[in-house]
Amino acid sequence: MSKTREIIGSATDGELPLGLTLISGAIAAILVFPLSWLVIEAVTVDRARGFDLLFSARTADILTNSLLLMIGVTVGSILVGVPLAYLTSRTNLPFRRVWSVAVALPLVIPSYIGAFAFVSAFGPQGEFHALLSPLGVDRVPEIYGLPGSVLVITLYTYPYVYLTTRAALLSFDTRLIEAARTLNHGRWDAFRRVTLPQTRPAIAAGALLTALYAVSDFGTPAIMRLPVFTRQIFVEYNAFGRDYAALLSLQLLAVVLIVLALEWQIRPNQTVQGDGASHGKNRVQLGGWRWPATLLPAGVSVIALVIPVWILLLWLQRSDIARRPSMAFEWIQVANSVSVSLAAALAAAITAIPVAYFAANNDTWVATLCERTTYVGFAVPGIVLALALVYFGAGYIPWIYQTLPLLVFAYVVRFVPQVVGSARTSILQVDPQLIEASRTLGESSLGAFRHVTLPLVQSGIVAGAALVFLTTMKELPVTLVLRPSGFDTVVTQIWRAQETALYQYAAVPALLLLGISGVSMAVLLAQESGDRGLWPITTHSHSEREMIENWCRELVSRMSRQQRRADGHHGYATLTTVVSSLAQGCVSVLSSRSMCDIERRGERRHRAQL
Repeated sequence: MSKTREIIGSATDGELPLGLTLISGAIAAILVFPLSWLVIEAVTVDRARGFDLLFSARTADILTNSLLLMIGVTVGSILVGVPLAYLTSRTNLPFRRVWSVAVALPLVIPSYIGAFAFVSAFGPQGEFHALLSPLGVDRVPEIYGLPGSVLVITLYTYPYVYLTTRAALLSFDTRLIEAARTLNHGRWDAFRRVTLPQTRPAIAAGALLTALYAVSDFGTPAIMRLPVFTRQIFVEYNAFGRDYAALLSLQLLAVVLIVLALEWQIRPNQTVQGDGASHGKNRVQLGGWRWPATLLPAGVSVIALVIPVWILLLWLQRSDIARRPSMAFEWIQVANSVSVSLAAALAAAITAIPVAYFAANNDTWVATLCERTTYVGFAVPGIVLALALVYFGAGYIPWIYQTLPLLVFAYVVRFVPQVVGSARTSILQVDPQLIEASRTLGESSLGAFRHVTLPLVQSGIVAGAALVFLTTMKELPVTLVLRPSGFDTVVTQIWRAQETALYQYAAVPALLLLGISGVSMAVLLAQESGDRGLWPITTHSHSEREMIENWCRELVSRMSRQQRRADGHHGYATLTTVVSSLAQGCVSVLSSRSMCDIERRGERRHRAQL
């Protein structure tokens, strides 16, 4: 993409575009600014009191529980996700395509909804206790505490490891395994020496996501009554213990930074290489273990999917029992969730476009810093970000505290990286010759972006905005802390039902949230197939080619008219010839790339049929 950078006048000559640099820098500074108030609040705590709070037995217990939860979930996700990825991508598992979708579906269920369901199913007076008590079973295994939290979060985060590992296995060149087997290495030895080292980066990436999710999750530990950082910060906030909450937030940030640093140190330098060839005819034959192997995906699917849906349907059936008008579900809650999520998605898209464009077209440390800074909010736990904005809003601009603009701003800080990454990928895929043609035809940098780049990258921007919408709908701690008084949403209705132990009133909003979250899985599945979907595209449709062609012809006509008015007909033929050639070149580039993409898709389908 160096040619692209030269075309749009970026950093190849040592000079950065001033306007875009200032805009991107300002956006990055604004997004990371709220966290500074958390540091200020912690520094103002009395030193003696601060040491007493930080080194108390209570704090040590919170730190221990948080670390054990993170380690347990990470190990559990690897132990579940890697075998599932291998079975569904490299073996002759029965109903392999069905299981490959089914074991990814737990990702659409928010972990706090899973925690509600498991408490209702396995609690002291839960559904399984009622079913088993006639058989003489007086109690079921304890679900509260650390074991239950590890189980629930693992069930709804292992798809991160599963999806990243499966993607690596699908792109893995199986001829390397054939070579290992030729050298008299057994199946297990070939897996240990060849497959595992090549897929280790993907496993590490998924494990990092699960570790960060586990240490920053608020809903599940709160429901499972496990004292961890996120739960205790929320408790101290409600009890007006601002000093202790600020100190715990800084400790939690330190844990997150250590996890990121460890991942950076252990990340292998090599990347997975291969063309994914010969998958169909080189699948591992399970032999007599073929049908017993289905017990793993079937068991995981039943525990993670069937049990929660069964519990939600039971709640729905009992929703009229002990009815309380104040707890009734109202459609205004859905309207509030949708409206604030749409506002957050639109604001995140507008915020991300300058940063993504700057980062994609300028290979400098300034552009990299601006882009990476936007990811800070995504790495910070939601409860910590909410607390920082509480300190900032209540202490310095009280007129914005607990208002919708502050809530939308928090969502943007938290989820804008989803748009930045998607938009940057799309911008890098724009053919530089199209930009070159538009600049040659007299368009400014802004005009070239508006007429050429933006139409071609809009799919990536829409995809990122859609992800922001979906994640905002599910966001719990930021909504609970920063929402205006009386502004009820789907997640706040679920949380109210949980706090009063009236789970039947959470049935309708929970099922609605699952339906909305299912859209994100549809996007993922469309990405794995050969279809375009909503994600950043590498091909250009017929309508896009026609749009560019018409635009180029319009430029030809416009410049021709200007030239005739300027100097009569002198040089008109030469100008028309040059500009027409450029326009045809644009169309030829688009057509040739599309034909190559069509040929590649045909080859993939042919290999799949084989």
